[in-house]
Amino acid sequence: MWVVQGIVLFLILSAQAFYLACIWQTLRFFRQPQPRSAMMPSDVSILVPICGLDEGAWENWTSLCHQQCDRYEILFGVVDPCDPAVPILQKLHSTYPDRVRLFTGLTPRGVNHKDSTLSYLVEAAQYDWLILADSDIRVEPDYIQTVISPLLNGDIGMITCAFIARNPDYWGSAIASLGRCCDFIPSALIARAMDGGLRFAIGMTMALHRVTLEAAGGLHLNRIGSDYNLGKRVAAAGYQVELSRLIMESDTGRESLSQVYQRELRWSRTIRFNRGAIYYTMVFCYGLFFALSLLLVNKFNSLSAIVFVLTISMRYVQAGIAIWYMSAFRLVKWLWLLPFRDILSFWIWLMGCFGNQVFWRGRRLRIKGDGLIREV
Repeated sequence: MWVVQGIVLFLILSAQAFYLACIWQTLRFFRQPQPRSAMMPSDVSILVPICGLDEGAWENWTSLCHQQCDRYEILFGVVDPCDPAVPILQKLHSTYPDRVRLFTGLTPRGVNHKDSTLSYLVEAAQYDWLILADSDIRVEPDYIQTVISPLLNGDIGMITCAFIARNPDYWGSAIASLGRCCDFIPSALIARAMDGGLRFAIGMTMALHRVTLEAAGGLHLNRIGSDYNLGKRVAAAGYQVELSRLIMESDTGRESLSQVYQRELRWSRTIRFNRGAIYYTMVFCYGLFFALSLLLVNKFNSLSAIVFVLTISMRYVQAGIAIWYMSAFRLVKWLWLLPFRDILSFWIWLMGCFGNQVFWRGRRLRIKGDGLIREV
């Protein structure tokens, strides 16, 4: 019993160090001057693969059509011509005929339908500056300028953006946003510092030149976490991958807890297959879960209570700093869910340690090797 308690205490102390590292990297990243080119971008193609109709789709997609950019186009691609998103996209095309191009019935070229669709759009794109964007984002008019301008001086090869919901109305969306704001982004900043730069990308937005995409080996059509892997290959090709200070807005609306779980389990297993043994070091990130476990096992004795109060205090300070610097002030009202969020995160990490199947947009996929997938 003493050995077990010693291990748990070590995990708690390690997690406290992790919280301090999250605080430091969050402050360091968001306080540093934002590099920005004085040149205005033009000749940009935004490529958006579509599968299903996300909540707020019309508002999301019209926001892409009001950009402060001289010449740009938005290409939407759909595998199934009967997809429920098609009528909305047709309306969008008729509203913005000079801006929007729509491609439907794109026969999958690989198991990863998202990258298969993107491969068609890359071929059809008129311009060489490319923004690969997810369908569930809502952007400001300076979106193109923000993600393309840092690339224009040639020092950076790819810009990628993280995402949160700043004002979720439902608790499923709040659970998801707390994980992204308080865990994922600070952890990504730690990885960025340890690796001497970002070694992955986030699929919400990936901006790069066509030449950079080709140098990295193009799109891989049979891989899970292809966005993560593309960033890794861009870095391996000698280009700098940078995380934008722009934290994008992505609210999952009425998403259920089960949907949050299945998506984040897919992400966990994706990281495990892409990063290997490093995945298991994430056990040191769940201090609140271990502190609560120690408190319950020791029946609320004074030492365990002190450890718990210290751990939960550090966790809430770390979460509060993340929320502040990402301007997610309305997320504060959901902070009472943070202990549950941490317990759920630990469970998802634990389940991610095993198994090789994931659910993705209604499809069951099996992962093997370093992230290759096939349909079950």
